[in-house]
Amino acid sequence: MEHHERELSAASTPREGGPVSGRILVVDDDRDIRDLVAIKLESAGHDVVTRADGAQALEAGMEGGWDVIVLDVMMPGMSGIDVLRALRDRGVETPVILLTARGQEKDIEAGFAAGADHYVTKPFSPRALLARVTAALG
Repeated sequence: MEHHERELSAASTPREGGPVSGRILVVDDDRDIRDLVAIKLESAGHDVVTRADGAQALEAGMEGGWDVIVLDVMMPGMSGIDVLRALRDRGVETPVILLTARGQEKDIEAGFAAGADHYVTKPFSPRALLARVTAALG
C-alpha cells in the first residue's frame, strides 16, 4: 500500500443532527483527484479509505464492509469497469459511483451495464459527488 493512501477508523454512525456517515472506498490513479474526493467526504463525516489502482480496488472491494465505492474508470492495468464487473460477478452489491472523464453516451451505458449505481463525469463538482454519495447511502 502506498504511504499517501488514507486509512481512517471512524465508526459509521450518524453524526448528531447530521446525515448518516458511511465507510467509503475511493479509487483513482490520480493522486490529486483521490485526495480531493477523500477530503470532501471526510469533511462530511465519512470514513474514507483510498486505493490507487484497479487491482487494489478489487482486493479492497472483496474485503467488504463498504457502504459506497467511488471508482475511477480509466486506470492502468485493470479498468474501473473491469473491477466493477468482477465485484458484481462475485456477488458484491455495494453501491458503486463511477467517476470518469468518459462522458459519451456509450461509456455511460457501459458503466450502468457493468453494474454502476451512479455515473459522475470529470471535471466534477465535489459537492455534486457528495450528494451522489449521500443518495447512495440512502
